[in-house]
Amino acid sequence: MKVVVVDDQQVMREGLVALLGLVDGVEVVGDAGNGEEALRLVARARPEVVLMDLRMPVMDGVEATRRICRQYPETAVVVLTTYDDDRSVDSALLAGARGYLTKDAGRAEIAAALRSAAAGQSTFTAAVSRRLVEALTRAAPPPPAALPDGLTAREAEVLRLVARGLSNTEIGAALFIAETTVKTHINNAFAKIGVRNRTEAAGYARDKL
Repeated sequence: MKVVVVDDQQVMREGLVALLGLVDGVEVVGDAGNGEEALRLVARARPEVVLMDLRMPVMDGVEATRRICRQYPETAVVVLTTYDDDRSVDSALLAGARGYLTKDAGRAEIAAALRSAAAGQSTFTAAVSRRLVEALTRAAPPPPAALPDGLTAREAEVLRLVARGLSNTEIGAALFIAETTVKTHINNAFAKIGVRNRTEAAGYARDKL
């Protein structure tokens, strides 16, 4: 898995490069100190994942993430930042980031997030996951009288959380149900709406729920 590291602090950047050099299956193909450098590097190296800081000079991580996701959709972005406030999280996810970690994350957590992103899945810190669930609870409109494709209210609720990027474990914790129950709801929902994976299910949820 080819990875690009982006951080404006040289010590942090070099530390991440050294740390990732110890992870099996990860090849750091370059590092950048701002968003503009990151874009040029991604265009040249075409990594599977970019590990992206948010607050940087010249071009910040949010704008760089937005452009990478638009111009190089095969490259996933995982944010690694000091900040986990609502504005930072929302901006990064709306820009297309597939993961969001804070800089107190360890090597194993960062490596797992990179692998998940390369596989098309999302990874968030526990605090960010809670915020997403809380935001969804606050913002979700009342369920429609009749849901599409014969979905139950619980299946629709699970699909909305899938669209937010939550794992089965996180969905179970958010809804106070077992992970096996989450899998059952997901399998039933996928069969009803005719999708094959979580990416397609997320698109369905955004369009119809």
